[in-house]
Amino acid sequence: MDTVERERLAERLLQGHRRGPERLPAKAAAAALADGALRLLFPEAAGHDARADEADAEIERLHAGLVELLEPLRGLRPRMPLSPEETASRFLDTLPRIQAALQRDAEAICDGDPAAESVEEVILAYPGFLAILHYRLAHELRELGVPLLPRLITECAHDRTGIDIHPGATIGNPLVIDHGTGIVIGETTTIGDNVKLYQGVTLGALSVDKSLASQKRHPTIEDDVVIYANATILGGRTVVGRGSVIGGNVWLTESVPADSVVYHRSEVHVRSGPLEPNPVDFTI
Repeated sequence: MDTVERERLAERLLQGHRRGPERLPAKAAAAALADGALRLLFPEAAGHDARADEADAEIERLHAGLVELLEPLRGLRPRMPLSPEETASRFLDTLPRIQAALQRDAEAICDGDPAAESVEEVILAYPGFLAILHYRLAHELRELGVPLLPRLITECAHDRTGIDIHPGATIGNPLVIDHGTGIVIGETTTIGDNVKLYQGVTLGALSVDKSLASQKRHPTIEDDVVIYANATILGGRTVVGRGSVIGGNVWLTESVPADSVVYHRSEVHVRSGPLEPNPVDFTI
């Protein structure tokens, strides 16, 4: 491809580009924002000095970086109700509450996992904690009316951990995610306190029309529930009652009362005798 052909191709691609606000934030910038928050909230665990001057400098960097990310979002819908500067300041005011919630999350993960040797190990090395941290930051920004950026932040965690938590979900404290790979938590999910999720859990929606997007489409999980690996719970009217245990591989689309134990019973058949003339042959 010569220079003229490249220029023509570039012009055609630009003409087909869907124009929107300039300088929309990239995932890398959203990831840097979350990493800065981690350094501020847990400096010793993140390998930084826990000194007042260091914290002050990190707050200043975090505020400036957030304002820079918010500026180009002014033209998006839903419109931010506050200016970028005021939004950033209000977000920073929520950090002590976020820090306390994340500390409880980390302690609960550590207490419940025999392999965890310390809370610091959980904060630094556990993908479940990293996903929860990104969610709690993103959820507060969404509560402040920030468009797009909260989703970018949780998608950064999705990229890093394989855990997909929508920032619109309402999640209590503590939340324990064990292993975590493949977990999906939908936008209108409600999760109570002291809930534990294992890998592959889906808290999703039944098929609904786009016009119903504003309705509750995802399940409610009440306090003290444990959901084991690869369970799928669907539907906005589905409520898992307090203290219930949902076993692995369960498919659930209706509510269960408090203190229920729901499990999937599988059967193993062992063949005896010679092979059948036409044995089942799956290609995977």
